[in-house]
Amino acid sequence: MKKPIIAGNWKMHNTISESISLSKEISESLKEVEDALIILIPPFTSLYEVEKIILNRNIKLGAQDVFCYEWGPFTGEISPLMIKDAGCEFSIVGHSERRTILKEDDDLVNKKIISCIRNNLIPIVCIGETLEEREKGLLYEKIECQIEDSLKNLTGEDIQKIIIAYEPIWAIGTGVNATPEQAEEMHLFIRKNLEKRYGNETSSCAIIIYGGSVKEDNIYPLIIQKDVDGVLVGGASLKSNSFCEIVRKAIEAQREKEGKTW
Repeated sequence: MKKPIIAGNWKMHNTISESISLSKEISESLKEVEDALIILIPPFTSLYEVEKIILNRNIKLGAQDVFCYEWGPFTGEISPLMIKDAGCEFSIVGHSERRTILKEDDDLVNKKIISCIRNNLIPIVCIGETLEEREKGLLYEKIECQIEDSLKNLTGEDIQKIIIAYEPIWAIGTGVNATPEQAEEMHLFIRKNLEKRYGNETSSCAIIIYGGSVKEDNIYPLIIQKDVDGVLVGGASLKSNSFCEIVRKAIEAQREKEGKTW
């Protein structure tokens, strides 16, 4: 069975001690789970301690951001070498909160993606439209521009080394999620766009996950969509019970999806 990706982005939550407690609860609850790719993404300050807890377990570690250079006079930034040294295999890149609040543009996102690939980190590349762009019918144009600019100079082989996360900005942290049909529509649009640029073989292998107010009650209908390969979970990943339930329901949905004939 293809494993659905369930990544929990803790954002700016949890001290080191709180991160230790949460990761222990999650790893213990999910210790028998093998049919999902589970990624915990704590704050930078907690990476080392969380890594010690999940080491040799069925859970991977990711960072919430990474800088585009390996070293240098960049006060406050964290290089991909540091991320890897802390035990990470993944890093979020271009999250909408960094794009909107910290004004990161597609050019910087592109440099970060290339740096991740160069250093054998798997970037989770976030793209998505605002509510205003959706209401004005500009969502497709926005997503296409983000794909073109964020993924420029990447080869088809590179595309198979990244994860694309479609996160409609209007659904992040609002409690309002895209419907499963809306998510599938946009995932298919992204996949078709990749096919146009890189060919069918690459697009069919591309990993595209959904993020935006993912919870226990909407994970099943999201995962069962043909082109949804997993989810990036925000607030619901901060509680062990809700996150673990999301993982279990995602596995159930994946099993049903693979039994479907499309």
